[in-house]
Amino acid sequence: MIRHIVLIRFREDITTAEVADIFAELHRIEGKIPGLLSITSGRSESPEKIERGYMHGFIADFTDWAALEAYQVHPAHKKLGARLVENAVGGLDGILVFDLPADLPAGLPSGAPA
Repeated sequence: MIRHIVLIRFREDITTAEVADIFAELHRIEGKIPGLLSITSGRSESPEKIERGYMHGFIADFTDWAALEAYQVHPAHKKLGARLVENAVGGLDGILVFDLPADLPAGLPSGAPA
């Protein structure tokens, strides 16, 4: 399984309702892309308080790298990605993406593209 983690620093002028609408659009992708297992999204509630401005994010779980690639080129993802960039602090600079093979024992290479 591949865990696709996206953290977003939304601009200060973006309302809670707008963020909710963006995440609702994200969840509408569920069921449309083969290999997309689940999406979880929301605002950080970390007691550590070290988000460094990345207060919102989502996790999308995929069966494998091919499913993640299919998601990346899907028109619904491209539309949502453009909306995220438009509403993030500094555009793309306000978004952090981390893809993690989640089904391998720690320390083993994943065979993922570098």
